[in-house]
Amino acid sequence: MCGIVGYVGNKEALPILIKGLKRLEYRGYDSAGIALINGGLNVYKNKGKVADLEAILSEKDTSGDVGIAHTRWATHGEPTAINAHPHYSESKDIAIIHNGIIENYSSLKEELINRGYKFNSDTDTEVLVYLIEDIQKNEGVKLFEATRIALNQVIGAYAIVLISSKEPDLLVAARKGSPLVIGIGNNDYYIASDASPIIDYTRNVVYLKEEEVALVRRNRELQIKTIKNKVKTPYIQKLEISLSTIEKGGFEHFMLKEIYEQPRSIRDSFRGRLNLEKGIVSLGGIIDYEQKLINAKRILIVACGTSWHAGLVGEYLFEDLARIPVEVEYASEFRYRNPVITEDDIVIAISQSGETADTLAAINLAKSKGATILGICNVVGSSIARATHAGVYTHAGPEIGVASTKAFTAQVTVLTLMALAIAQKKGSISQSRFQNLIYELDAVPEKVEQTLQESQQIVEIAEKLKDVRNFLYLGRGYNFPIALEGALKLKEISYIHAEGYPAAEMKHGPIALIDELMPVVFIATNKGTYEKVISNIMEVKARKGQIIAIVTEGDVAVKKLAKYIIEIPECDELLVPLLAIIPLQKLSYHIAAMRGCNVDQPRNLAKSVTVE
Repeated sequence: MCGIVGYVGNKEALPILIKGLKRLEYRGYDSAGIALINGGLNVYKNKGKVADLEAILSEKDTSGDVGIAHTRWATHGEPTAINAHPHYSESKDIAIIHNGIIENYSSLKEELINRGYKFNSDTDTEVLVYLIEDIQKNEGVKLFEATRIALNQVIGAYAIVLISSKEPDLLVAARKGSPLVIGIGNNDYYIASDASPIIDYTRNVVYLKEEEVALVRRNRELQIKTIKNKVKTPYIQKLEISLSTIEKGGFEHFMLKEIYEQPRSIRDSFRGRLNLEKGIVSLGGIIDYEQKLINAKRILIVACGTSWHAGLVGEYLFEDLARIPVEVEYASEFRYRNPVITEDDIVIAISQSGETADTLAAINLAKSKGATILGICNVVGSSIARATHAGVYTHAGPEIGVASTKAFTAQVTVLTLMALAIAQKKGSISQSRFQNLIYELDAVPEKVEQTLQESQQIVEIAEKLKDVRNFLYLGRGYNFPIALEGALKLKEISYIHAEGYPAAEMKHGPIALIDELMPVVFIATNKGTYEKVISNIMEVKARKGQIIAIVTEGDVAVKKLAKYIIEIPECDELLVPLLAIIPLQKLSYHIAAMRGCNVDQPRNLAKSVTVE
């Protein structure tokens, strides 16, 4: 959830740290702080965003070539300057930054209080740095060893970096359940939650693995041990992302840029996997598990938020094409209801970041029951990518906007490929139907491009509806998950209450909400249950609801009923979600922007949810 940056070397640390924090601010922006060694160990922090921290630093001595920095999404303790990171140890000789949650912090804190320690903040992080210093004193060891020993007492998730005035030429970093990457420069090192703060300086990186602790020293080789004291050899990888992918590129917001990147991200997600000439879909990442998928009696899809909505689309796809029963589970609820899992089950875990704590917990439970785990995620080398037996990357590219857009369509694209590949090999789909679908899928990026050109009408609708307090989104079949996702996008970034619902279920309760002030968005494309949706539209119209309809190009019937119409190109029913979500993303964006909301950094949210 939080953003971590660290530097040790021969350059001025502050510009590197501040630039890194700005790159990571999508991970949390309740408060920010920085610690530098410049004579002593000095910590500067405050409530608010990185820009607010910069204003404070302009009046301070910020020289120094060793430092750590943090931007926070609050878990333990309110977003205040006291609870902001970095946190000092009791002696103020050590400072720590932390992403994650120490689950047993309360018992550790009580023990430390009994030893005479007094705490300043409400955070679990301060408890950890006190524990490390306590071990350092009692065991007579240096910071690296004290950290390693302390982490054996910790239950929970963490990515941490520590700095010490007594050992001013090094940083100590460790991770479990939260990502951490170390960039290897020219006699200097860069540490961050992801690669975006590092790519300006080096392409050589080491991704710390679970329960690894790194000793990062100026002008010395990187050393890594596990918390159980096993020496590990650093595995150096080359970064493949470019600067242009993490910059706005002339767009006002990252979210808008990422909406417009979808023709490319969808194509990148099926590039090399969809072969029209040979008439095949090939997914190398799961090739060793294809037979298990073909023979599967049940697929369980676990995910959270937007990824859960993609999973719902996947449920329709796998049942429709491959004729395999599918259950879609909220990962956050999955392990708390004693689910029935067998060795014959296939579990598909979906996550943009590959670090979602609830989804990782669901994976671990399913693995313990012997199920086969496949992953769909966007970040190479992420925790979910490593925890699963196999999987498929989405190739959406970095997604900086907190509200997910291109990651969703990339996930749906990969699920479509998986369902098609298994259906063809299983023989549950005719060859002519398969051929038609892969040609239609190949045409989707061009149709998304066409859909993106419909802008002015959406802007006008947004202008008229930006001040309403409630929205209802309705769809049936493949369009029901799109109603849910459309509602989520609006509430995430505009703070307008919105609810997605199956259109047929509206009359079983939500219809009581409808009056002349209630906008109702229908996804009413001309496939499947089109006539039934028209009946639902008429029910809303009879109660004077304001109807906004997403329709297939050339529609006549719905146009007579709806107040506002947004057209999308004709396509197969299975592929409608990839097109219908585009205008809903844009509508949410424009409403939020017109309301003056922070589109890329909505309040209370963070991009990578690494806490349960």
